[in-house]
Amino acid sequence: MTELAPPPVRPAYRPYRAVVQRVERLSPHFARLTFSSPEFEHFGTAGLDQRIKLILPFADGSLCDIGQDDEERHGDWYDIWRGLPDAVRNPFRTYTVRRIDPRARELTVDFVVHHDAGPAGTWAENARGGEELVIVGPDERSPHARGGIDWRPLHASRVLLVGDETAVPAIGGILDGLPHGVTADVFIEVPCAADAGVIEPHAQADIRWISREREGLPEREHGEGLIEAVTAWAREHGEVLALAAAPRPQELADVDVDVEMLWDSPEPIEGEFYAWIAGEAATIKILRRLLVSGHGVDRRRVAFMGYWRRGVAERTG
Repeated sequence: MTELAPPPVRPAYRPYRAVVQRVERLSPHFARLTFSSPEFEHFGTAGLDQRIKLILPFADGSLCDIGQDDEERHGDWYDIWRGLPDAVRNPFRTYTVRRIDPRARELTVDFVVHHDAGPAGTWAENARGGEELVIVGPDERSPHARGGIDWRPLHASRVLLVGDETAVPAIGGILDGLPHGVTADVFIEVPCAADAGVIEPHAQADIRWISREREGLPEREHGEGLIEAVTAWAREHGEVLALAAAPRPQELADVDVDVEMLWDSPEPIEGEFYAWIAGEAATIKILRRLLVSGHGVDRRRVAFMGYWRRGVAERTG
């Protein structure tokens, strides 16, 4: 008897052809877009800080073919995209799943808009219902559908979440999935105080919003208030950080954020404390050093992601 070959393993990520369903302005600098697709019934449901790619249409609405309509090419989408001529290759940007409802076949993504938001934010600010795009995201049917997640606290009971406006969607997703019994200290820097309602209050989280805009005073530099607030918190919670101390002295390589990517998502280890820090790379570098070098926190208990660098567009190729 001839043995049947096992079915091919589905790719962790695949392209979905999607349509803008709803656009909601949440605050002066945030918009929420809901996308629909018949194939979202298979979209991964991990949530948390899972990353996805948005293939942005050109001004005339055209989209390149990266295999979105051919299941056999789904796993090759990036190689197909890279092989296209520049003139027809749509740009893409990295975002975070805010919510996914496979039953309703709807995906929600929050965008930073206004005030130099970049091409994706600019597109989102002007998006209208019915516009098409391609979203590359996880396939729930794949054994590797939990790729693109950097939140790995294991069984930590005390967590620290820190980020600027670009990290707000990820922080919201993490808080949505926060297990019972885990307490979170959360610091979020946003352009203005009116942006503070983007994430609703959470029973297990102490969320502190830091506005760069100050009434009657010059606007703070990006990251300035965040660094001050986390520095003060760390000073006041030395006993918490001591529980996460490294067993031996640690070397922390100096990363030149102007030329190198600042990103470390360590394999999880057991412990009571875990920190997740994301946002502008220079700020994240300072906060990383504050916890690891300044307070001796085991670097395996700190995930830090330089989501962007000032004056540098996201690399897509």
